Amino acid sequence: MAAFTRSGDLQGAEFVDADLRGARFVRADLSGVVMRAVNMQGADIDAPWLSEGESFLRVNGVDVIPLVEAELNRRFPGRADRRAADPDGLRAAWATLERVAAMPAGTVDVSVGGEWSFAQTLRHLVMATDVWLGRSILGIERPFHPIGQPYAEYEADGNDMSVFTTVTPSYAEVLEVRAGRVAMVRDFLATVTSAELGEVRKNPWAPEHQETTLSCLHVIFKEEWDHHRYAVRDLEAIEAKPGE
Repeated sequence: MAAFTRSGDLQGAEFVDADLRGARFVRADLSGVVMRAVNMQGADIDAPWLSEGESFLRVNGVDVIPLVEAELNRRFPGRADRRAADPDGLRAAWATLERVAAMPAGTVDVSVGGEWSFAQTLRHLVMATDVWLGRSILGIERPFHPIGQPYAEYEADGNDMSVFTTVTPSYAEVLEVRAGRVAMVRDFLATVTSAELGEVRKNPWAPEHQETTLSCLHVIFKEEWDHHRYAVRDLEAIEAKPGE
């Protein structure tokens, strides 16, 4: 199978009568793509940033983003509160997350379709908390726990991997560190004020761009809900495997 990685060679390309059946696009930028008279049967799209910014995803002339958002909020009660803008709303939203974000009964180390296992997902959420709460909000110079799981392009983007362990931790270790980070967010939310939510922070990946305490918290909430959705999706795939 041909593979195209980190290349702009296909930007603006035109595919006419092309057979792309079974193709897989991972971390690809498909913004502005136009599809006409295409066969989309069985297509599966996962776009975590679908609802961010002023944009649209039209299918047969219909913007489906509001429909997708409404359905996800229906499937995952409490998700709609992830953009709460006041201290009490944020505290209530985090309490909801703590109740629903535990792994459903299943296999924590199984990878589905090359995606992270649930154990790896929890490790990534540890890192997300370290980045957006530890570094951006609290200003901790070295916020990363070694058990954290960086995103796929972390090293390729020039970041230092040496802080992270190369040994796979036990699930008990992962749960212990994860519980500590969940408590860290809970403790911060317990005392944060409306004025503090508006304080300016640096974006951890692009320091020249400004964030606020609130926008940093919103990233954490988004990460939590997105990965909870992935966990439920993968559990359903594991349970659907014949003979298992």
